[in-house]
Amino acid sequence: MTINNINNNINKPQIDGQKLAQQQMQGQSADSKTAQVATQSSVLRQDSVSLTPSAQQLSQAQKKDVEAPVNQEKVDKLKKAITDGDYKINPDVLAQKIAKLESQIFGNGA
Repeated sequence: MTINNINNNINKPQIDGQKLAQQQMQGQSADSKTAQVATQSSVLRQDSVSLTPSAQQLSQAQKKDVEAPVNQEKVDKLKKAITDGDYKINPDVLAQKIAKLESQIFGNGA
C-alpha cells in the first residue's frame, strides 16, 4: 500500500506504508532498549549524602537543644518582662555570648 501526499498538491515522493511501519517498529524497539538501559543504570546507581564537619556539629547542637530541659517558670518570667517593657538587653554581654556561640560552632577559638 502506498500513501500519496495530498497536501497542497506538492509533488513529493510516495511513502511506502510497509517501510514506514518497519521504521516505526525499529524506533519503538530502540526506545524500549534505551528505557531498559536507563532503568538498569538507575537501579545500579545509589545516591549518597555526606555532611561537612560543621554541618555535623550543628546537627549535634540542634539535637542537644531539643533534648535540653525547659525551665517554664523562667520562660514565663521573661515573656512577662518583654511584654511589660521591663526586659533590658546588655549589648556587651550579648556580643560576648554571640562570639562564644560562633566559636563553638565554627571552632574559631575566641
